[in-house]
Amino acid sequence: MKPEEIHLTDYMRIILGQVPWSFLLEVAIRAIFLYGLIIVSMRLMGKRMSSQLSRHELAAISSIAAAIGVPIQAPDRGLLPALLIAAVIVGVQRLVFRESYRNRTFETVTQGKVAAMVEDGCLQYDAMRESVLSQERLFAELRQKSIDNLGRVKRVYMEASGAFTIIPQSPPRPGLTLIPSWDEDFLKDQHQEPDTYACCNCGNVQHAPQSPTTACPRCEHQKWTPAILCE
Repeated sequence: MKPEEIHLTDYMRIILGQVPWSFLLEVAIRAIFLYGLIIVSMRLMGKRMSSQLSRHELAAISSIAAAIGVPIQAPDRGLLPALLIAAVIVGVQRLVFRESYRNRTFETVTQGKVAAMVEDGCLQYDAMRESVLSQERLFAELRQKSIDNLGRVKRVYMEASGAFTIIPQSPPRPGLTLIPSWDEDFLKDQHQEPDTYACCNCGNVQHAPQSPTTACPRCEHQKWTPAILCE
């Protein structure tokens, strides 16, 4: 549109655009068709599309959504291009799934791999850096599972999908508290293991009569805190 054709008081243009009222019925028909196209595409790409999405599944459904956005509102755009794009994306996605089933290396390259973020109550920072996972994000995931210290955790796996699998430590060991430092009331209620301290960075536990003054042998961090044990 030309600048002189734009007016703030042109309510019909703002509400309806430059199409006739009859186009609204066409928009409804297009939306129903493309909604059905998304549902069918998700069904063809497998049950995981209705649960947690992998990076490939997210890319596929985002591409389909982008492809159908224009045909819904543009009267000069047909539905066939969106249908073709959806067919290509579904075909590629199914090809990737089939090849991943046959070839484990291909699956690892395309889908990612499982990595241990916590082992025996200690954070695995190499794996966390590779997965771009912060300490606070991991602690938040554990707190959501009602875990208040790392000593209760034997393994935390980050799956290829980004989900977390937590395997509890049995019996629980002393470990680093997961409670935020500002929540002093909760911290006071936790049971501190005598003569046992945990590294504030990685959770490594050391037995000592008082807080160690040396650096942690695992991560070289120098701040320690009393280790917590479940009562």
